Amino acid sequence: MTDTHTTSASSHGQGPFIAAIDQGTTSSRCIVFDRDGRIVSVDQKEHEQIFPKPGWVEHDATEIWENVQEVVAGAITKAGITAADVKAIGITNQRETTLLWDKNTGEPVHNAIVWQDTRTDALCRELGRNVGQDRFRRETGLPLASYFAGPKIRWLLDNVEGLRERAEAGDILFGTMDSWVIWNLTGGVDGGVHVTDVTNASRTLLMNLHTLDWDEKILSSIDIPTAVLPRIRSSAEVYGHTAEGVLAGVPVASALGDQQAALFGQTCYSEGEAKSTYGTGTFLLMNTGEKPVNSYNGLLTTVGYRIGDEKPVYALEGSIAVTGSLVQWMRDQMGLINSAAEIETLASSVEDNGGAYFVPAFSGLFAPYWRADARGVIAGLTRYVTKAHIARAVLEATAWQTREIVDAMTKDSGVELTALKVDGGMTSNNLLMQTLSDALDAPVVRPMVAETTCLGAAYAAGLAVGFWPDTDALRANWRRAAEWTPRMDADVRDREYKNWLKAVQRTMGWIEDEE
Repeated sequence: MTDTHTTSASSHGQGPFIAAIDQGTTSSRCIVFDRDGRIVSVDQKEHEQIFPKPGWVEHDATEIWENVQEVVAGAITKAGITAADVKAIGITNQRETTLLWDKNTGEPVHNAIVWQDTRTDALCRELGRNVGQDRFRRETGLPLASYFAGPKIRWLLDNVEGLRERAEAGDILFGTMDSWVIWNLTGGVDGGVHVTDVTNASRTLLMNLHTLDWDEKILSSIDIPTAVLPRIRSSAEVYGHTAEGVLAGVPVASALGDQQAALFGQTCYSEGEAKSTYGTGTFLLMNTGEKPVNSYNGLLTTVGYRIGDEKPVYALEGSIAVTGSLVQWMRDQMGLINSAAEIETLASSVEDNGGAYFVPAFSGLFAPYWRADARGVIAGLTRYVTKAHIARAVLEATAWQTREIVDAMTKDSGVELTALKVDGGMTSNNLLMQTLSDALDAPVVRPMVAETTCLGAAYAAGLAVGFWPDTDALRANWRRAAEWTPRMDADVRDREYKNWLKAVQRTMGWIEDEE
């Protein structure tokens, strides 16, 4: 029996290893990485999405914790290793999802309220008072929106019978999913550590970006007792040790929200380095160095990461609602393609977009406009345009939307984008990647390891325990799989971008006073 174990691990070079837990929106998984940052094993399990009412989204935190234990055991078994081979565990998580639990029983007091949930809309408007969305932006870098955790905590305190009294008595703990997983890993009711890291804390609307501590004024404005809050720690340090299970005794040594973990896994450690994750929608984060940069162009200011006692590194974040989902729409609603991959073949059959521009403002425009009254348009149609031109316009939509966010980042930060590191499902589309490079007039780089979120958590945990000496070693580890450089003439780029912006204007004001 021992023989098969050693061969399984040794085929990936000898240990030791780092394990990363990714507690995501739809599933939890564990990946074991070797010293070269290569994947040794993976285990993954989905959890239920609970929709009690329209706009409400919940998760069962007990189910999630059970799944986390299962995938950790699964990944360790598949790798054929033991706790002795694992030097640290890192955590990355769906951000803003909010949980309150009883510290004496370990039981959640209610399902977790997921980041997508909009039940706090009215509360956020009420909290905005006469100031509106920007009431806490100077301190937190965030607009007052149902997306963030603070208002979700307040909703639970107001709506679960007797909860506020228990919270004020010190019996209730709040956490985003990183805190819940770490508390349980390190012993739960028997001495579990109640912490969060700066990246997750920066998404609560309760942390001051400048002091990296909970903001007393905001806590009293939103009416949240300090007793429920975890301690804020760096993203890479030993929080505690695993109490039981297959990894008993292993240090729990990192926590990062998923988009920040991807920034870290993509080794964007210098000012101006950025990563963009292309999935259903798109998240673009740019490292802005050691000072938080206020956004006047519709972006969020957030903590990128903090290693131990080093200074924190900040980031600007921009989100696009519709990128991959536009390709799905072409396939499922329009029937113009049979598979997502087919869009590349169809779009490649023509030289250009034939004069057509597609702005997919299906649910309004996100960054940098934040216009809920916008709806999608295809502009510039003539009889010359074929479905191949439309396919090309669909890919260009993702590229130009990315360009708008990059422009907003440059305006806010004064930092020019040096290169864009990409990950996510859409990056397998080579024509899209070339189009992106052309639109940005910058190199676009795809890494060897596509699982950059887990990799980021593993890197941070490894740094905390000296598994890797420093970020230079991580940069050396990062390997590119492919790179695209701009091929478009500057005057063509300028003309196309101008036409795109003209099309964007045509989407606005379509919905009138939809109250």
